[in-house]
Amino acid sequence: MNRQLVRVFILTMAVCFSAQAQDSGVESLRQSGKAFSSVAKSVSPSVVFIQVEGSSRIQQPESIPFPFEHDFFKRFFGESFPGLPPHQELPQDQYRSVSQGSGFVFRVKDGLLADKTYIMTNNHVVEGADKVSVKFNDGKEYEASVTGRDPQSDIAVIEISTVKPTVLPLGDSSKLDVGEWVVAIGNPFGLSHTLTVGVVSATGRTSVGINDYEDFIQTDAAINPGNSGGPLVNLNGEVIGMNTAIFTRTGGYMGIGFAIPINMAKEIANQLIDKGEVSRGYLGVSIQPLTTELAKAFKIKQNQGILVAEVVEDSAADKAGFKQGDVIIAFRGKPVTDVGDFRNKVSLTPPGKQEKITILRDGKQHDLVVTIGARSHDEVVAKGSAQSSAQLGLTVQTLTVDLARQFNARAGDGVVVTEVKRGSVAAMAGIKTGAIILQINRKPIKTADEFSREINKADKEKGVLLLIRSGDMQRYVLLSW
Repeated sequence: MNRQLVRVFILTMAVCFSAQAQDSGVESLRQSGKAFSSVAKSVSPSVVFIQVEGSSRIQQPESIPFPFEHDFFKRFFGESFPGLPPHQELPQDQYRSVSQGSGFVFRVKDGLLADKTYIMTNNHVVEGADKVSVKFNDGKEYEASVTGRDPQSDIAVIEISTVKPTVLPLGDSSKLDVGEWVVAIGNPFGLSHTLTVGVVSATGRTSVGINDYEDFIQTDAAINPGNSGGPLVNLNGEVIGMNTAIFTRTGGYMGIGFAIPINMAKEIANQLIDKGEVSRGYLGVSIQPLTTELAKAFKIKQNQGILVAEVVEDSAADKAGFKQGDVIIAFRGKPVTDVGDFRNKVSLTPPGKQEKITILRDGKQHDLVVTIGARSHDEVVAKGSAQSSAQLGLTVQTLTVDLARQFNARAGDGVVVTEVKRGSVAAMAGIKTGAIILQINRKPIKTADEFSREINKADKEKGVLLLIRSGDMQRYVLLSW
C-alpha cells in the first residue's frame, strides 16, 4: 500500500513539474515576444521609407524581337549556338526610374551642424537621385536632399528640414557578440516598417567583395530588397549596424545578410555632414594575406601578420622605412591578422596623425613610426624572347619598350605572362595572361632567359616564390609542383 502511495505521489509531482515547465517555457516565449515588440515600438518612429526618382537609360527592342535575350543563349550555349543572331548594341532612350530603400534618423556628433534632421542610408539607395522623398511611420512625408555620399563604403546621409523626430541611439558595434539577438527593420519590397529577428552569425567579414571598405556584420535576420539602409538594432533598441546586402542566388533572402557596423558608419556619416566628403588615411602599401605557404617561404609563423607586397615610392610608408617583403604584425600595439581590418583602420585614421606599426623583417622585429598620408579619390591603396615553363604551365616574354607601354610597365622590369595553360600550377594559383612577374625567390628578373634560369634552379620541394603585378596591384605567390 505504501509503495502504491509513493508511486501516486511521484506521478503527481511529475505531472505538476511538467505543467510548470511548460508554463515556464510559454512564459519565456511571451517575454521574448514582448522584448521584440518593445524594440519595434521604440525604433519604428525613427525608421523611414525612402523613394528615389532618377534618370536611367533603357534599350529599345528590335523591330522583330528575338524570343529570348541574346545573353541567355550565350551563357548556356556559347557564341556559336546555331541560329543565334549577332549581338548588337541597341539604341537607348532615357526614362524615369523609381527605386526604394530604407533609412533612419540618427544623432550627429557634437559640434556638427544640428539644425536639420539627418538620415543615414546606403549610397546605392540614393545614387543618381534627382528627387528623394522620405516617409515616416506616422504617414508624414518630406522631400529630402543628399548631404553627402561615399560610394567606397556604400554610406550616404540625406537631410530634411522639419521638427526633429525621435533619433535612434547608436550602440557600440565593437562589443557585438556572435549569437546575440538582433532586429532588422526596414521596407522590404515596399512593405513599410517590417521587422525581422535573428542572431549575429559572424563579425568582421572583410572579403565579401561588395564595397571597397568592408567590415560586415553577418546576420540571419531576414534582409530583402528594400531593407537597404535600414537599422540593425540590439535588444536595447540601439543601432549596431546598417542593413546593406544579402547573399542570394534567387534575388531573395537565403539566410545570410550583411550590415555595416555602426562604429564605421557613424564616423563616415559625420564626415559627410561636416565636409561633404570623406578624408581617408593612406599608407602607400599593397598588402596580402600571409598564407601557410608564404609564411613558410618567409620563415615566420602562420597567422602572424600580413605581407607587404609593394611600397609606393615617396608614400607615407616609404618615408617611414617600409620595405617590400615586410610582415606587419601590429598596429597601435594590437595584433594584425586580417588585410581588410588593417586597411579599414588605416583609412579611418586622420591624415597627418602619427601611428606605430610593428613589422617583421628578416626574422627581426622593428617598430616604425609613420605619419599617415591623405588618400586622393583616384589613388589605389597600393598599386625579348619568349620562354615556357612546363613545370608551371606558363609562357613569359621579355618586356620590350612596346610591350611595356602596352601593359603599363617599364622595359626591363620583369617579364610578361603571354600564355597560361588550363589546369596548370600557374592557372590554379590565379596567374593570368598579362600579369607581370617581377621577382623569383625575391630576386628581380629582367628577361625571359633569367626567368627560365631561376625556375630551373628552384627547389620544387620548397616551391618558387613569385612577385606578380596584375593591373595596379602586386602580390606574392608561392608555387610548388
